[in-house]
Amino acid sequence: MSDHLIVIVLTSIIFIAAGIVKGVLGMGLPTVAIGFLGLVIAPVEAAAMLVLPSLITNVWQLVAGPNFKALSKRFGTLLLGICLGTPIGVSFITSGNTQIVTAGLGAVLSIYGAFGLSAARLTVAPKSEWWLSPVMGFCTGILMGATGISALPVAPYFTALGLKKDDLIQALGLSFTISSFALAVGLFITGQFQMTVAAASLVALIPAFAGMFLGQKLRNRMPQELFKKCFFGGLLILGAYMTYRAITLM
Repeated sequence: MSDHLIVIVLTSIIFIAAGIVKGVLGMGLPTVAIGFLGLVIAPVEAAAMLVLPSLITNVWQLVAGPNFKALSKRFGTLLLGICLGTPIGVSFITSGNTQIVTAGLGAVLSIYGAFGLSAARLTVAPKSEWWLSPVMGFCTGILMGATGISALPVAPYFTALGLKKDDLIQALGLSFTISSFALAVGLFITGQFQMTVAAASLVALIPAFAGMFLGQKLRNRMPQELFKKCFFGGLLILGAYMTYRAITLM
C-alpha cells in the first residue's frame, strides 16, 4: 500500500471517529480530528481540511433538531453576544501564546465533566436567563475567537438550564454554527482570514457525515440518563485531551 493511500485511509478513519463523537455528544469534531490529523499530515493541511466538515456538520446538527425556531428565539441574545465577542477574541490570536488559554479551558472542561458525573448539579434559575444568556454568549465569543474553542462556557450553561437531550444537541449546534460564522467574520475584519480550503476539505465531509450519522443513531437509542453520563464523560475526556495537547505544544 502506498504512503498516499495510507494517509487517505487514516484520515478517513479519523474523520469517521470524530464524526461519531460529535453525533453522540453534539461537539468534539475539531478537537478529536485536529489532534489525530496532526500525526498524519501537516497542521496547516489539517486546519484546511477541518473548515468545511466542522462548519457543515454544525449546520446539520442545528437543522436536524425539532425546535429550531423556539431555541433561536430563546437564545437570540446569547447568539448576539457570540457575534460581538468573537471579533474581540480574534485580536488575541496574534498577541501571544494561546496554548496556555487552551490548556486552562481544557482543565475547566474536564472539571465540569467530572462535576456532571457526580451527584451534584449546577442549575440556573429561569429568571436569570434574560441577563445571563448574553453574558455567556459574549464570553463564549471571546474564547472562540482567541482559541477556536466554542464549548465554553456555553455547553455548561445549556446543561445548567436543564435542556433535554435533543434540545441540548440542537442548541449546541445553533451556538457552534453562529460561532463558526462569527469567527470567519472576525478573522476577515482583522485581516487574518485566508481562503486556503483545499478540495480535501470537501472530500472529508463524506467520512465526517458518515461518522456523525452513526453517532446520532447511537444517541437516539440512549435513555436520557445514559446520554447525560456519555455527555459529561465526553467533556471530561475532551477537556483532558485539550489540556494535554496544549501543554505538549507549548
